[in-house]
Amino acid sequence: MANDLIPREIDLNSAGDDFWRRYHAFRRVRHDEVRPEDPFYPDDLERIRILSDQKFEINHAFEVVHDDEMVSWFRSAGTKPGAPGYDTNRYFLWCTFSVLAPYRRRGIGRSHVPVLLELMDRDGCHTLTMESEEESGHAFLRWLGAEKKSEGAENRLHIPDVDWAMIRRWIDEGEKRSTETKLEVYDDHIPDALLEEFAPQLSALLNTMPWDALDHGEIVTTPEVLRHDYERMDLAGLKHHTVLTREPDGVISGMTDITWAPHRPTILEQMFTGVRPDARGRGIGKWIKAYMLDYMHRLYPDAEWISTGNADSNGPMLAINKRMGFKRHRWGAEYQISRDQLAARIEALKV
Repeated sequence: MANDLIPREIDLNSAGDDFWRRYHAFRRVRHDEVRPEDPFYPDDLERIRILSDQKFEINHAFEVVHDDEMVSWFRSAGTKPGAPGYDTNRYFLWCTFSVLAPYRRRGIGRSHVPVLLELMDRDGCHTLTMESEEESGHAFLRWLGAEKKSEGAENRLHIPDVDWAMIRRWIDEGEKRSTETKLEVYDDHIPDALLEEFAPQLSALLNTMPWDALDHGEIVTTPEVLRHDYERMDLAGLKHHTVLTREPDGVISGMTDITWAPHRPTILEQMFTGVRPDARGRGIGKWIKAYMLDYMHRLYPDAEWISTGNADSNGPMLAINKRMGFKRHRWGAEYQISRDQLAARIEALKV
C-alpha cells in the first residue's frame, strides 16, 4: 500500500549492517539507471565517505523501505555550528533524495516534502538547495515551486583525441607570458607546513567561482578543513595532484587539482581550476590546465578520460575546455526555495 511507504529517519552513526545492505543495493540500482557507463563506487568507501562527511556538517538521513528493500533514500546537509564558514552558511540546507523507478508516482517524493520543512525548522535554515540531472527530478522541483538558479554540466575530455602539439604550445606560451611566475607541482596533497599560507589563498580562489543566481554563503577553507579532505582522499585510495602558479610576491594566481582512484583507473577527476581576476588575460588558465594534462598523461598512461564540472555561465573556463576537447557528458541544474515558500506549498497541498 502506498500509505505504508513513509520516510523513517536513520541515525547513520549507529545504523547496522541491515541498513547498509539496503542502502548499497539501492544505490546499485540507481547507478545502473543514471550512470551505467561509470565504475561503481565501492561499498566500503561509500560508507566511509558518508560517515566522514559529518565532521563539519549536520546530516539527516531517511529511508523508505518496502519488503526489506530500500525504495527511496533522502539525505540533507547543513553547516555544523563552529565549522569554518558557519556564520554565512548556517541558513542554507542542501538536500537530495530519489525513488526507485517501480515506486514512482506513488506519493513517495511528495511524502518527503514535509520532512524538508521539518529539517529546515530543526536546523534554523531559510533556504533549501536541491539539484537534478534527470528530467523526472526537474519536473518534481518545478512542481514543488523551487526556482532554477544555476545550470551546469559534467564535461569530459577523451585523452586519446587530444591535440598534443597545441597542449605543448600552451605550456610554452604560459612560461613566456609570465616569466616571473613560478609553476609549482604537488603530488600527494599540499605539504602540511604550507597549509596556513595556502588555505586562505584557496578560499579566495574558490570564492571567485560563478554562482549565477544562487543564494550562498562564503567558502572558508582552513588547514583543518584541508587536512580532513586529505584524510578522506587517503581513506578512499585517491592520488591527489595540484598544479599552481605563484607570483613573485608569493600570491597564488592560479591552480588546478586532479585525483586518480583505483576504483576508476581510466577516469581522472579534475576538481577545481581557478585564476585570480587580477591575473587573468595572461594565459594562466591554459598554462596550468595544459601542464596538468600533459603530466597526468605521462603519470597515468592508461587513463582515457578527464571529467570536470562547470557552470554554464563560466565562459572563460568553458572556452579553454572546448579548445582542449572537453564535451558535455551530463547536464544538471540547481534549484532553491525559501522556507516560507515551502511552507506555503505544503499548505496548498492540503487543500
